Amino acid sequence: MISDVRIELEMRFTLFSRLVLGYLAIFILVMAVGIYAVYQLRRIQDITRSMLERDRRILDLGEKLSDAALSQVRYEKKFFITKDPVMYDELQRFQKDFERLLDQAAPVADSRGKVLLKSVSEDFERYRDLVGEEIELMSGRRAYAEDRYKQEKENSVDRILSGLERLKTRGQQRSEGKLTGVAEAGADAHQVAMIIAAVSLALVVAISLLITRSVTRPLLALKERTGQIARGEFEGNLELTSPPEIAELAKAFNLMSSRLKDLDNMKSEFFATMSHELRTPLTSIKEGIGLLLEGVGGAVTDKQKRLLRILAEESDRLIRLVNSLLDLSKMEEGMMTYNVEPSSLASVIQRAVTEIGPLAEAKRIKIEAKVAKQMPMVKMDPDRILQALRNLVGNAVKFTPEGGRVTLSAEQKNGSVEVSIADTGPGISAEDLPMIFDKYRQGNSSSSYMLRGTGLGLAIVKHIITSHGGHVWVESEAGQGSSFIFVLPS
Repeated sequence: MISDVRIELEMRFTLFSRLVLGYLAIFILVMAVGIYAVYQLRRIQDITRSMLERDRRILDLGEKLSDAALSQVRYEKKFFITKDPVMYDELQRFQKDFERLLDQAAPVADSRGKVLLKSVSEDFERYRDLVGEEIELMSGRRAYAEDRYKQEKENSVDRILSGLERLKTRGQQRSEGKLTGVAEAGADAHQVAMIIAAVSLALVVAISLLITRSVTRPLLALKERTGQIARGEFEGNLELTSPPEIAELAKAFNLMSSRLKDLDNMKSEFFATMSHELRTPLTSIKEGIGLLLEGVGGAVTDKQKRLLRILAEESDRLIRLVNSLLDLSKMEEGMMTYNVEPSSLASVIQRAVTEIGPLAEAKRIKIEAKVAKQMPMVKMDPDRILQALRNLVGNAVKFTPEGGRVTLSAEQKNGSVEVSIADTGPGISAEDLPMIFDKYRQGNSSSSYMLRGTGLGLAIVKHIITSHGGHVWVESEAGQGSSFIFVLPS
């Protein structure tokens, strides 16, 4: 009976209504916690405001008064030594600053602070009078007891600084007392907030489970199907029944999948057709350029030969691109023919190293092959595995800086053969690693393996290795080089 009621409620409430009711309950809980938090924050704010407006202010003024007092002493001594009127003007300026700061400190000081300020003011007046008397005696060129005046001025300044230090200490003590009050208020708030939070968390978890229980399963199915489409698997429809909004989403998702499948087929057919159509004229162009270089059409100047060689290289590059497109189209359609037979992987590796050797020598890159002894025969298509090795080793050489090193290693592991192509290049950034084997994908400028090219070479490698029952992956860090590894069953 209870189960039937629950099912009926789930069918009646849409996803929107469930979310609204759930969020409303959570909102009420959050509001309750928020009101209590505001109350506690108001208490802490009142204490903090008092600290900022009074205690912090008195500490700041104490520091400024100390600086002004020391500046007076400094300019007073300079004046009596140099008799410079500028020093006397500076002395008077700091005396006025000291008086102004005393006037500012009086309103914000407490009763004890006012007593200290009064004592400081009296000592300051005594110091100022002593300075004035000494200046008057010095101006009249009359003999006077300089040592006595000096000692009395020093005593006055010491009392001023001592009083200001006690004033600052008083402010610090008041601040510490208020901080203790803030800590106690915070502790009380923390204890109550923990209780409220625990109750609220339990209710929120219960509400969330009720809301998500009927939603998570279809969403997980939707996520799984999205991953399949991302991998290029467009077959099959997504069947979801509840809640109503997700069922509608599933219908739209199925329509999108169907359209993507049609677009993918159109793209594959287009590339296959264009590749077939382009290969014949490109081959003719290449042959024509070769004949011109041989002088069939007449004498060719050195400058013309350089241009024709550039055209020949670009024609070769386009032909390789067309062949890659054709191979990839055949692989995706399952039409690629593999002549599988027991073959020596070591000899295939040696052929790949020999073919890429001139490119490596041109860049002064050392290629090293480390093939374990007593390697087993591998059931494979030697030409296709060679094609995969060409792409991997060629990439390693292409993106390794001059003077670098490329290492090919092969060994038997756990009934399989593992081949590794490691380089000393700049490596591949972490964000580009997941898509390194995707076709037509190019990484950002920080990824060395994806700076140039068509994005077909590694996709072809993956198809070839997968078709042989193996798997391929890459291990790399930016700035640390890269290692492309594939495993074939032996």
